[in-house]
Amino acid sequence: MTAPTASTPTAPATTRAIAALAPGDVDAESSFAEVEIEVGPPGPHDLLVEVRAVSVNPVDFKVRSGFDPAEAPKVLGYDAAGVVVATGAEVTAFSTGDEVYYAGSIARTGANAGLHLVDERITGRKPASLDFAQAAAAPLTTITAWETLFDKLRLTRESTGTLLVMGAAGGVGSMLVQLARKLTGVTVIAAAGRKESAEWAASMGAHHTVDRHRLNDEVRALAPRGVDYVFSPFSAGMAETYASLMAVHGQVVAIDGPEGLDTLPLKARSQSWHWELMFTRPLFDPESTAQREILDEAARLFDAGVLRSTLSRKLTPVSPENLRDAHRALEGWGMIGKIAVANS
Repeated sequence: MTAPTASTPTAPATTRAIAALAPGDVDAESSFAEVEIEVGPPGPHDLLVEVRAVSVNPVDFKVRSGFDPAEAPKVLGYDAAGVVVATGAEVTAFSTGDEVYYAGSIARTGANAGLHLVDERITGRKPASLDFAQAAAAPLTTITAWETLFDKLRLTRESTGTLLVMGAAGGVGSMLVQLARKLTGVTVIAAAGRKESAEWAASMGAHHTVDRHRLNDEVRALAPRGVDYVFSPFSAGMAETYASLMAVHGQVVAIDGPEGLDTLPLKARSQSWHWELMFTRPLFDPESTAQREILDEAARLFDAGVLRSTLSRKLTPVSPENLRDAHRALEGWGMIGKIAVANS
């Protein structure tokens, strides 16, 4: 392998991007517009990436509907795959021509653009076995699921017990079920609200599926002494339910942010509540390479057939209309797997 070389443009470039011109709902004309923005040159640890595909996550529509108008035009996009076209002076892990995938940072301009800057330390090498759309569907959910299982819950291959995955057919749930099944010894119970969601979760590797509308009865039948772990993407009003379903010293990991959440019901059984935010490391520990390591390990697992793509829908090309359709599909909260928008 040849040594990485830095290649920094001498002047800023411009690129076509799709941005929100004002905070608004999915059908507002100003929510998705083509704009020309300045890009570059790369900072010391930056990669300039020619974006080939992006994916949509709940963070996209949450930011789109409530950002500070002073930040307009607001370019979203926190999942991407593409090709490195230039590198910063201190980049050591990548060279021009490398295919990469990443989630990026919410503090920077998003990836819904032709060219995008991203820090090499949160970027992974694209799995060779996945196309750009499949790769773009993976980073945010993979990192979130990985940090949930192995950073927060500290599970290992020797870990046992029972894990209840709420929203198991969603983007993060789909990856979490796979990782828990393949890389730990826990029993995975997937909660789903529809038959097709339950079938998807089972195909991802869940040992059991339960109807989220009959959660108490069906989970208790499978785990009479209580589950050891709960993954929670929708936590409002659920603390008491989780407390009753978990064993002594049970643990919840939540990824949402419900206002006024009362976790006191967990106290009696010494249960705990953890938060997982994928953007924590880019925001507060920017020198960490942990997320690059996660993505590189995930790429090896995809290429070995241990993990499978969670892409369930692909739209082409990357356009205002297709990004609007992707946001609309995700806002319905009935999405199975992931949706990506690609240029080919």
